Formats: sequence, structure tokens, C-alpha cells
Amino acid sequence: MQPHGRPAVSLDFYTAQSPFTDPGALTPHYAGLPDDPAELARVARDLLIHRGEGEAFGYDIPQDRLHHDAETRYADDILRLLVERDDAPLARRRPLQDRFVGVCRDFALLHCSFLRHRGVPARLRSGFADYFRADGFHCDHVVTEYWDDRRGTWLLADAQLAEPALHGGWDVDFDLMDVPRDRFLVAGEAWRAIRERGADPATFGLHPPQEGPFFGERFVAGNVRLDLAALNKVETLLWDVWSEEEGVEPGRPLSKSARVPYDRAALITCGDVPFDAVRQLFAEDDVLRTPRTVLCMAQYNGTSEVTLRQDLP
Repeated sequence: MQPHGRPAVSLDFYTAQSPFTDPGALTPHYAGLPDDPAELARVARDLLIHRGEGEAFGYDIPQDRLHHDAETRYADDILRLLVERDDAPLARRRPLQDRFVGVCRDFALLHCSFLRHRGVPARLRSGFADYFRADGFHCDHVVTEYWDDRRGTWLLADAQLAEPALHGGWDVDFDLMDVPRDRFLVAGEAWRAIRERGADPATFGLHPPQEGPFFGERFVAGNVRLDLAALNKVETLLWDVWSEEEGVEPGRPLSKSARVPYDRAALITCGDVPFDAVRQLFAEDDVLRTPRTVLCMAQYNGTSEVTLRQDLP
């Protein structure tokens, strides 16, 4: 047993790379990476630029980069692009023109890959952050969750926040390696806030209703599905969908029967996540389980079916 009664098997599971985080043939480039989780977050931050950060950095992101980088779902492919653009050691801060153009999931994916390489149990968590806007809206977001041996618990870390120059536009008054759980709600917690505590579904999503359709109960349900998949080390793109009920008209509520699997998933993906339960539910529930072929609804490159590398539970 691990500290605080944490079963060793779950920590071993999250220390091993997944097909999505495995650097593969690019592993030699991990030589020289630091050991400290915060320093690894900074490395990930300095290799990437969020596709929405061009104005903040005063950099006009080339359209071909937005299209070319958009559907890169595996860490080794991200690393390959980075090395092709600049073969310097990964710990060296990249100029903007040589960075991978990604989203929050990509910061978390590389951070998770680095942590696992260093023997630190880590996993991606999908959910909603309240620190990107001042109007109380909870923004769709992905962070890293890593095991802190000293404290004997899982902590949330946001590698995207590891750029102090951008903090002026965000409400960041906390340790980026210990994000408060009331500032970032894992998807199941957001779902339960809506279903059990009367939270307004319109305050959760990619953006508020007046800015587009990607908000509300249906959108949160999709994040519950993504978070359960990530807890099973299936770290898909955020626009990979595999539930027809969930994948259309995000602002429209789900039917009563369609809520059932998300109610079940939310109960076990909050708080002290029970490892065996998340493994079993993902393996047995046809709505929640990621199929081998998903529908990728990419913003820039359009919708297409994509067959994932691995055989899934």
C-alpha cells in the first residue's frame, strides 16, 4: 500500500505512459528534463502557444500552423513537430514561431508525459475553470493531476498558467501546482453542481450562450465522458466525440434517460476517485466507453472519422 492507503496498482497505472503520452522514438529528447513537477510544467509551457494567445503575445499565428497542428493527438507527434522546428533540448524555451500551436489539453498532455517519464503518477482531468473570465463563467479546460508523495494526495496543476506574463488577464492568485478544487471543477463535479445543487448550466462551457452554442448540460456531459476516458488513460482530443446523443446541439438539455450514465460517471470521478470503479464503468458502459473509431469534429480541418492507435477496453 502507498501513503494514506492508496493502492499501489493505481499509482503504477498512472506512472506508465499511455499511447497518447508515450514519447516513443522521441524518448531520447527527454534527456536533461528536470525532475520537479513545477519545472516540468514550465518546460511544457515554453514549448507551446495556445491557439488563442497570439494577440496576448503580439504574435500572428500562421493559419497553416492552426490547421497543421490542430489534430495532433499523440505526444510523439507533437514532439516530432517541435524537433523539426527547433532541435534544441526540450528544456530550452522556444521562440514563438517554433512552438506547437495547441490548446489546454496539449499543455496538460506534455506535462503528464514528462511527469510519467520521471516516475510521477499523473493523469489528465477535464473540467471547468473559473479563472479565465471575471463574469462567473466556468470555462472548458484541461489540467494535469499528479500524485504528491509528500502530502500523500493528488494535486491539480495547470501548465498553461506557467507563463507569468499572461497572468494579468487571468484571476490567478494560487499555486499553479496546487489549483484549488473550487477554482477548477472536474467535469463530474460540474455535472453534480448542475444536477444536485441547482447551478445554472449556461455558466459552464466553451463560452457563454451569447458567444456561441457550446455551453450547458450537454456540453458538461461531454466533459464527463472525456474525463472518465482520461482517468482510463485514453486522452483524446477535446473534439473527439462518440456519443450521438451528446454530440449535437450542445445548448439543448439531455433527455432524462440520457442523463443516467453521466450521473453514474459523475459520482465516481469526483473527490477520491475509486480506481477499480472508473476502470469497470469505462469498460462496461457502451455510452461512456471510447470506441476504436471516433468522430473528430476539428475546428479548422473539418469533421472526419479517426481510428485510434490502441485497442480500448
